[in-house]
Amino acid sequence: MQVINLGDNNSVFNQFIAEIRDVNVQNDPLRFRKNIERIGEIFAYEISKKLTYQSKEVTTPLGKVDINLPESFPILATILRAGLPLHQGLLNYFDRSGNAFISAYRKYVDTKEFVIEFEYLASPSLEDKVVILSDPMLATGSSLEVSYHALHRKGRPKHVHLLAIIASQEGVDYVREKLPSDHCTLWVGGIDPELDEKKYIVPGLGDAGDLAYGNKMDE
Repeated sequence: MQVINLGDNNSVFNQFIAEIRDVNVQNDPLRFRKNIERIGEIFAYEISKKLTYQSKEVTTPLGKVDINLPESFPILATILRAGLPLHQGLLNYFDRSGNAFISAYRKYVDTKEFVIEFEYLASPSLEDKVVILSDPMLATGSSLEVSYHALHRKGRPKHVHLLAIIASQEGVDYVREKLPSDHCTLWVGGIDPELDEKKYIVPGLGDAGDLAYGNKMDE
């Protein structure tokens, strides 16, 4: 599986990554969500380069011009709730895309161990479609694996772009092992070296859902 790390290149993208990680900036939920949305837009632009294009004649007030345009737009799938600002950034650019929403979350067995609970999927047909499956954080990789297989209830996609802003090395290795390499691409904004005892990414940025939408009541 190809892994593309946009954080490896110097660009304004790194400014947005720095701000969502920075504890001095994180206390502004509006800015946190907006930066996640901006990051989604940059990912959308980069992924758009991998789509299939065809020439189309466009009429202007003064004549005609041929422009290469996408043959179709990808289906945008995200994991609730943390994925919503990232999803919006992707949708800002892929504004004609269909959308899929997945409810998958950690359910802790004790203070350290958890299982991934899958509850809900709303999606159009994914048969032979390009899909972008996004989640801000790729920690263990379990949520992404569960969500990937859940999407196949709606058809077999032609290609799946997996997207995470911050990933752990363990999560990257897990996804590469568990998911097929022939029709998946993993996009990340940064890869961190480790997970803590509760399987949060270190240094990471904390809980993206809480930072975007406020603390939730633990189960």
